[in-house]
Amino acid sequence: MRAPLNRRVYIVGYDIATALGSSLDATWQRAVRGEAGFRRVSRCDTSSRSNVVGELPDWDPAALGYFDRKDLYNWNADYVFLTMALCIRALAHAGLEINAETGPRTACLVGSALNGSDALRIAFENYTSKGPLKVSPYLLPNLCANLPAGKAGMQLGFTGPIFSPQGACASGNYAIALGARMIRDGDCDFVLAGGVETCLIPEIIQGFANMWATIKVDPNDRAFNDPTQASRPFSIDRRGIVLAEGGGILVMAAEERMADLGLTPRAEVLGVGWTSDAHHFTLPNRATIVRAIAQAIDDAELTPGDIEYVNAHGTSTAKGDKVEIESLRDVFGSHLVRIPVSSNKSQIGHTLGAAGAIEAALGIEAMRRELVLPTVNHIPDPEFADMDLVPNQARRHPHTVFLSNAFGFGGTNCCIVFKGV
Repeated sequence: MRAPLNRRVYIVGYDIATALGSSLDATWQRAVRGEAGFRRVSRCDTSSRSNVVGELPDWDPAALGYFDRKDLYNWNADYVFLTMALCIRALAHAGLEINAETGPRTACLVGSALNGSDALRIAFENYTSKGPLKVSPYLLPNLCANLPAGKAGMQLGFTGPIFSPQGACASGNYAIALGARMIRDGDCDFVLAGGVETCLIPEIIQGFANMWATIKVDPNDRAFNDPTQASRPFSIDRRGIVLAEGGGILVMAAEERMADLGLTPRAEVLGVGWTSDAHHFTLPNRATIVRAIAQAIDDAELTPGDIEYVNAHGTSTAKGDKVEIESLRDVFGSHLVRIPVSSNKSQIGHTLGAAGAIEAALGIEAMRRELVLPTVNHIPDPEFADMDLVPNQARRHPHTVFLSNAFGFGGTNCCIVFKGV
């Protein structure tokens, strides 16, 4: 194989859809005000006490104007259309046109933890109520994790590699990391990278509840009368994740192609660290998380003291939050007292395979605006008294380097260092 080109890799555009809003602008406006986007589930019936979720507001693929009725009927896994819409909007944000020159040099990597589970549910219902011949011939394509990227390619015309990095809740970060490596080495010039998740169906909601991963909103919980308070990373009364749907796509480009095409750099992908736990299928392993963080900083050719903000994985679970903070203490030592640490999941919930991509986009946008977004719903935990967790309100904080953490079921960890430009 040829030697890598060692090119620098930049983020030139992005778009997201979250429980706060179905676009970057809509999400940002509410995020910077310190709002959270949670409510009791309306998409399906569930008797679970884990019934507070993060639903996409105002999401209607039919209203977008570029899907016909046949497409809307056959492609009934929502992550397919959400991926396509986000790719279109991210390219527009970047100002990158897919044409005969750029299309063959553009890859698309979109991760998802649960893929087309909503399409599978429809197939089961049709099978049991209408018979085997009513199972859609589009079922298997709807379940294939690479199909959202493939459909985006059909819509937009790029013909570089397409695949779906499968890293559970770290999938979005893996997509960014792998895409950056592909550009660095010369496999492609541009990458659409991110993650998309549309998982709010009764079986998934109940499955998370039965494994005690999601918060159970009892009458004595502060979220019972105000569901927006359900996700509270690092708070003393944190009780589990808030399951959410959403997506994020980032457009990455090789340094020399930006000038050719008049693209604007928004951040540089500076370092990547990835490890696996070999420990437990849900419980995190401090030692290997420490390695992933340290590797990302080392790959960026920085020291821990150079990091100016941490976008935490921060899921709002008792064990997960504790281990992440302990890991940060191990890596940053005395530097940590001056480094703000916050969790976007306090506002948008846990979007599983989409989380890393959404949080990267929000982190970059905040860095460009010289802000850090808050950890909302925060009630201090004495165990984290030494930490600056950016409680409840966004804060002015000029910075040029931040770390974004993502950890997933199965013990998969991927951390990325971004630099401002």
